[in-house]
Formats: sequence, C-alpha cells, structure tokens
Amino acid sequence: MAARNIALVGIGKIALDQHVPAIAASPDWTLAATISRKGAVDGVPAYTDFAAFLAERPDVPVVSLCLPPVPRFAYAEAALLQGRHVMLEKPPGATLAEVQELERLAAARGLTLYTTWHSRMAHAVQPARDWLTDKVIRRAHITWREDVRKWHPGQDWVFEPGGMGVFDPGINALSILTHILPQPVHLTGAELEFPANRQTPIAARLAFSGNVTADFDWRQTGPQTWDIEVETDRGVLALRMGGNVLEIDGQPAGGQASIMGEYPALYARMAELVRAGACEVDLAPMVHVADALTLGRRILTDPFDF
Repeated sequence: MAARNIALVGIGKIALDQHVPAIAASPDWTLAATISRKGAVDGVPAYTDFAAFLAERPDVPVVSLCLPPVPRFAYAEAALLQGRHVMLEKPPGATLAEVQELERLAAARGLTLYTTWHSRMAHAVQPARDWLTDKVIRRAHITWREDVRKWHPGQDWVFEPGGMGVFDPGINALSILTHILPQPVHLTGAELEFPANRQTPIAARLAFSGNVTADFDWRQTGPQTWDIEVETDRGVLALRMGGNVLEIDGQPAGGQASIMGEYPALYARMAELVRAGACEVDLAPMVHVADALTLGRRILTDPFDF
C-alpha cells in the first residue's frame, strides 16, 4: 500500500530525536507537514498555526502529537473534529478524563486514536511478558533513576502542573509493568519528593498490591538506571536498559541494549490501526500516576534549577 501522509505537531527534542527518524524510515508514512511555534524539519512544509494546517491540508489524514501534555487535548480534539486520525505521545494527556473524551470522539467518528507507550516496544518486554504468563509473582521492584538535566534540558514545563515531574520517565516503567504482569496491581501508598520551588515531584517511592514497589528519581548523574526485577515461584526475571535487555536468574536471556526500535514499532502499529479502523487506548500506566498523586505523602526537598 502507498504511504499515507502524516503531520507531526510539536517539533522539540523527542520529535527530532525519535519521531522524525522513525517516520523517515517507515514504508507506511510520509512526513507531509509539521506544526510548531519554533521547530521545523528541512524539506517539510511547516506551519505555526494548527487551525491553518487543518484548513489547508485535507490531504493529511493523520496527526501525531508530540506536544507537552497540558496543551495536547485542544489539538487532539480539533484534529478529531476535522476527521483526522490521532497518535498521542506518552503520557496521552494531562488528565484521564480528557483522554476518555478523545476516545469517545474518535469512536463516534470512526477514527483511530492511539495512546502510545514507547517503552512497551523495547526489545525484551514482550519476551518478559510471555515468560511471566504462567508464573506466580512473589514480588517486583522498579528502579528508574535518571538525570533530568540530560533528558529534559531547560524544559521547565516538566515541573509545572500537568508536567508530571519524575513520573514523566516513571510512567515508562509503569507502562512496562502493566504490560508484563499476568495480574493487575493497584497503588496502596506513595512518598513524593517535591523541590521547594517546583510544582511536581523530582523523586517518588511507590507501593502497590501484590508486593510490588518502585523507586523513581530524576537526580541521578552518571550511568542511568532503568531496571525492573520480578521474583516468581520459578525464578527471577530482570529487565535492564529500559526493557531492552532480559535476564532470567541472573543470566542473559535476550534483547539488545538499544532503544532505536521503539518508535518505528509505534508507527508500524499506528499504520495497522488506521488500516483496521481501530482505536488503541490504554490508560493503566496513567491511572497509577494519578493514584500516586492522590495518595502520595508530600515531602519537601532542596530547590531545583536547570
């Protein structure tokens, strides 16, 4: 089948690092337009006004949104109301209710809405899910520690309401956890560390049912840590490197230490959904974040500045 036109909204770091290369390498898509206040992609028609794009480009049936979560709903709603399929960068929105409204709009109009979770496409995640299918989970622990200055340099929006703070990376871990566990879990408690000058947490410690725990921190310099360990009745599984490397009982069991396949896999899945006229909306990782912000005990810590 011929490649479909797609527009990319929000030409920032994640768009340039991941979305643009994934689209360029895909047989399913042609990047036909970008919409951004500042960013652009060489050789691609660029717009600064989304309404103008929608009015002028009926030849672009699909929109991929890479904006921060807070402004994203208005763009997604406008696209759906104009009959465009919509792909949402994680997290899919600033609130659960707004994503549910987008799902309703898409279903009513027969359009595709895809809430992407890129970490689920990491090399070892599906093998981990398969291995755990018939196991009894005794405990699990997530250690997700990285350097916000490296991954979000100068991006103050991550510490504003709706920016999610440390849950911006932490939700990646939760997207893997909710995908690989054979039974769902729910949050039972949390401690959240807020810099004295910020609105969202920079670290979090979470407890779930089923003896599942998590440790998120955005202050780690040097080597970064993205690990999930699951103890079962028949051995211990570990996912390293953000879900890209699998270990069973401490021995290598598959995967590779590269994240470059995640976004191409998302765009391949979006193509499948559009061809099938289907939606794929999963809010489970976002539910855990909302619950943590509801149940979490607030702890003030040192001010943070970039």
